Order: sequence, then structure tokens, then C-alpha cells
Amino acid sequence: MRNPLSDKVIQIQPSGIRKFFDVVNEMPDAISLGVGEPDFDTPWHIRDEGIYSLEKGRTFYTSNAGLKELKVEIAAYLKRRVDCSYDPDQEIMVTVGGSEAIDMALRAMLNPGDEVLIPQPSYVSYLPCTTLADGVPVIIELKAEDEFRLTRQELLDAITDKTKILILPFPNNPTGAIMEKEDLEAIAEVIREKDLFVISDEIYSELTYKGDHVSIASLPGMKERTILINGFSKAYAMTGWRLGYACGPKEIISQMLKIHQYAIMCAPTTSQYAAVEALRNGDEDVAGMRTSYNQRRRYLMHAFEEMGLECFEPYGAFYVFPCIKEFGMTSEEFATRFLEKEKVAVVPGTAFGDCGEGYLRISYAYSLENLKTAMEKLKHFVESLRK
Repeated sequence: MRNPLSDKVIQIQPSGIRKFFDVVNEMPDAISLGVGEPDFDTPWHIRDEGIYSLEKGRTFYTSNAGLKELKVEIAAYLKRRVDCSYDPDQEIMVTVGGSEAIDMALRAMLNPGDEVLIPQPSYVSYLPCTTLADGVPVIIELKAEDEFRLTRQELLDAITDKTKILILPFPNNPTGAIMEKEDLEAIAEVIREKDLFVISDEIYSELTYKGDHVSIASLPGMKERTILINGFSKAYAMTGWRLGYACGPKEIISQMLKIHQYAIMCAPTTSQYAAVEALRNGDEDVAGMRTSYNQRRRYLMHAFEEMGLECFEPYGAFYVFPCIKEFGMTSEEFATRFLEKEKVAVVPGTAFGDCGEGYLRISYAYSLENLKTAMEKLKHFVESLRK
């Protein structure tokens, strides 16, 4: 029988995150600090709106691009939060999470052989989605001494005559790094000069702890070059509702919508009604969760300092990225031994790119009680390695 599988798909590696959680699932007493999922329930008024939509029988397809009511609220939200103006009818579409938006943007924009610049460490789907869209991933290795920010020179060094898109993953998963306005201005200048496009993944935009988030799309000459991607999973604790959105030039959004029509049809109707409520009345919920995350972030930084574990201070998302190079083992070896000896799961930095070697991703989307227990175990483990 002939080979039923695609060579391209076979060559894509499975997510490095899942390996550890398959093991954790078999350890009921283990503490997991690995999943990037809020530990808060979706706020009740948002859940209630979803329930009400079901009670009212709103179980039909929406338009392919999403409920008009929701797109209007997304436009109002982006104007309010990042000073970007989008036409709800032509420049916004609702997706099944931010992940679908990333996939569609790459498929709609790339021709075979086009190069996509991917700063790493970063979210695991950028590289495989580029490959599946017949693009060529080009990795830019970010550095701890730069607080894992993308610099102008790093960008210039990676650009060739085949470069088409820069993926801008800030606030960053896994490092928690952010890009401030002056950082983005330097990048935007290069993007305009070299006639490139940007896919700006801003799913953690509400979870910043050093001033307000700035979108590169808000800078002069950048809206027409940027696909802004965001969603409801992180800010509103709505991961399972599977809802995101993409905003950008109408000529790009229209082609993304074509793919969405054939592959997905529309995002979940119940989730869309709940998201309208989230955008209209969810600001206080987001602020409360952000305050709690910031408290946990500061606790972890203090804990690392006490145990002498090097970690740059992250100002975004809900991750820390401590360095474990002093122990002379790979990130995977460290994470495996830590799980076996202390029953605490963290993610090796290499799950997010080769330049993540020597680091661990620890999520603080967990209760302070669990974090304190885990840090006691990490301190014990680190002390045992230093003896």
C-alpha cells in the first residue's frame, strides 16, 4: 500500500510542551506549572451571557466573519486600548482562537519560498504553521541580555530579498518579555524601509505590568502592513470558548476569510455572544486578574532571588523564564529530574526553540498556594544540585 501521509507533515515535530503533560497526567499528586491557561473561571456575567444565548436558541451559524455586534465591540475595544481604528465590516474577522488567525494569515499571505522571520523563544505554532503554508521559517534568536526583546540590528541581520513577514510575538510566551514603544518604533522603521509585513500576536496585551501595551499597528505607516491578532483566552479566562480575532487591511482579511469559510465556516456562536459581554463589561475582571498575576510574578522573582537562580524580570503574560545553565544539564534533563524527584512539572525552554536551551518556562497562572509549594520544592532541588 502506498504511503498515505504527507512528507511535510511527517517532518513537523510534535509540540514539546505536550510530552511533559502526558507524564503529569499519570501523576495525580504532581504540581503542574506548565500550562498557559488562567486558573480563574470565566467571569460569571460572561458565562451567563453564553447560557442566555443557548436558552434563547441562538445555536445557528453566524456570518463567516463573525457577529456584526461582536466586530463592532472589537473595533471599539481596539480604539480604546491601543488607539487603532478598524472597519468592522471589512477589516475585522472572528476566528477560532488566536491560533487559527495565525494559521490563516500565513496561508493567505505566503507564496512558496517566502521567508518568515520568527523571533525565538516563542509560541510553538509559528514555525509549523509557516511550513504548512509553504513558507520558509527564519529564526531570530533573542537574547537574555536584551531582555528577550527583538532589536533593530537582529532584524536587519535576518532580512534577505525573500523575506516577507515578521512575526512579532509580544508580550511573549514563554519569556514574558515585552516591547515598549521605542522598541517598536525602531522595528517599524525597518519594516517600512524593507517593505515587509507584520503578524503581531497580541494575545497577552492585557497582561502587562510596565505601562500600557502598545501595538505596532498604531505606529505611523504600520496599520496597512500589520495583521493584529488577539483573542479572549488569556485576558478573560476563556480558553475553552475558543475565540479570537484578526484585524488588518481589507485585501488581506478578505483572503483570510475565504480560507476560514472553507475550513471552519464560523467561530462558535455561543462564544461570540459571550465575548460581546466580555468586551462591554469585562474591564474590571481583567484588571482584577492582572493584579493577581502581578502579585504572583513578584513573588516568583523574589523566590528566585532568594535561591540564587538567575532570571531577568518579565513584564508581560504570565510566565517567568529562569536560567538553569549553572547546573550543567540540558533544559529537558533538568525538567525531567525535577518532575521525577519533586513531582513538579515545568516546561523545558527548548520547547520554544533551540535558543531556549538553558532555561525553563514556569507559568504563574496558578494559585499562590501552589506556587509557594512548588518554589519550596524547586529550592530543595536546586540546593541538592549545588552540593
